[in-house]
Amino acid sequence: MEERLERWRLILGRQADPEAEINLQGRAKGVDRVLEALYDSGRKAGLGSSSPNVNRWLGDIRRYFPTPVVQLLQRDALQRLGLERMLLEPELLESIEPDVELVGTILSLNKAMPDRTRESARAVIRRIVEQLEQRLENPMRQAIRGSLDRSARNRRPRLNEVDWHRTIRANLRHYQPELKTIIPEQIFGFGRKRAQLKDIILLADQSGSMATSVVYAGILACIMASLPALRTHLIVFDTSVVDLTQHLDDPVDLLFATQLGGGTDIAKALAYAQPLIQRPNDTIFILISDLYEGGREEDMIKRAAAIQASGAQFITLLALNDQGAPSFNKQLAGQLSGLDIPAFACTPDQFPRLMAAAIKRDNLYNWMDREGIVAKN
Repeated sequence: MEERLERWRLILGRQADPEAEINLQGRAKGVDRVLEALYDSGRKAGLGSSSPNVNRWLGDIRRYFPTPVVQLLQRDALQRLGLERMLLEPELLESIEPDVELVGTILSLNKAMPDRTRESARAVIRRIVEQLEQRLENPMRQAIRGSLDRSARNRRPRLNEVDWHRTIRANLRHYQPELKTIIPEQIFGFGRKRAQLKDIILLADQSGSMATSVVYAGILACIMASLPALRTHLIVFDTSVVDLTQHLDDPVDLLFATQLGGGTDIAKALAYAQPLIQRPNDTIFILISDLYEGGREEDMIKRAAAIQASGAQFITLLALNDQGAPSFNKQLAGQLSGLDIPAFACTPDQFPRLMAAAIKRDNLYNWMDREGIVAKN
C-alpha cells in the first residue's frame, strides 16, 4: 500500500500532497525532484535559465530513468520550457541522449548554432546516424539485392552466381546415400549483376512537420546509394528545391545540408524531379510528404499524373517514421489514389521490404495488406 501511494505521489506531484504526508526517500526523492523541475517549473526548484541547473538535470534523468524515458523528458523540456539553449551550447548538447526527433530539432536550429556548438552537434547526429545504420543497413541490402538478383535468374550460372538454396531444394530427390551428397540434375543461379538496374528518386518534404521523415529518408538514401545496382537521387524541398544527391556518401553532411522548416511547394519539387526520369520502366519515384501543399494543387496533381503515366512507379509516403498514422491532406491523398498512386505511412523497418516489392513490381496494395498497412484516401 505504501509503495502504491508513493507511486501516485510521484505521478501527481507535490500539489497532490500539500501536507507532505508521504515522505519520499532515496531514489524516489530524486525522481520527484527532476520531475518537479520539468513539470512544475514555475516553482523555485524549476530548471530556470541556469546552464549548470540544466546540465545537472540532464545527468539526473539519465540516473533515474531508462533511455526511452530520458528522450521523452528531453523533448518535453524543449517543448514546455523552450530550452533550445540545450542544443546551442556544447556542454549541454554533449549531455543529451540523442534520438531521431532530437536530430530533427538540432537540424532545425542549424542556422542559429554558433561555430563552437556545430562540431558537438555533428558528433551527436553521427551517434544517432550510426545507430540507425546498424538497424537498417543489413535489412536494406538484403532486401534489395535479393529482389534484384531474383529478377534475372539464369540456368547456366557461374560458381559465384549459384542459388544454392533453390538448387539443393530442387535436387533433393537426387541424393546419393553412398556418396552422402546430391548430384544435381539442374543448377539454378541468380542473374549477373548489372550496373544501375533501377533508378530510385526520393523527393522529401523538409517542412517542419516532416523532420523525422527527412532524417530517415537521408539515411536510407545513403544506404541505397552504396549499392551499385541502384542509381539513387535525393531531393528535398519546402518552397525551394535542393538536390542533395552529391552528399549521399556521408549521411551527416547530407543531414546538415537540409533546411528543416518553412512552407511546402510539392508541384515545384515534382517539376524539378520529373526530368530526372530517364528510364521510366526502371524508375521508382517516392514522394515523402504529408501533402499539405502550399503551391497550386492542380499543378501538383497534373505533375503526379504525368509521372505515373510515363511508366515510373510512383509511391507517396505520408510519413517515414515510427510514429504511426500522421496528419495529412486527405483530399490530395484521395486524388493520388484515384491515379493509382498509393499513399500511406511507412516505418523505416518496413521500407526495405517496400523497396523489394517495388523492384519486383509486386502489387503494392497486396504488399500493404500483408504488412497491415491501410491506404490513406
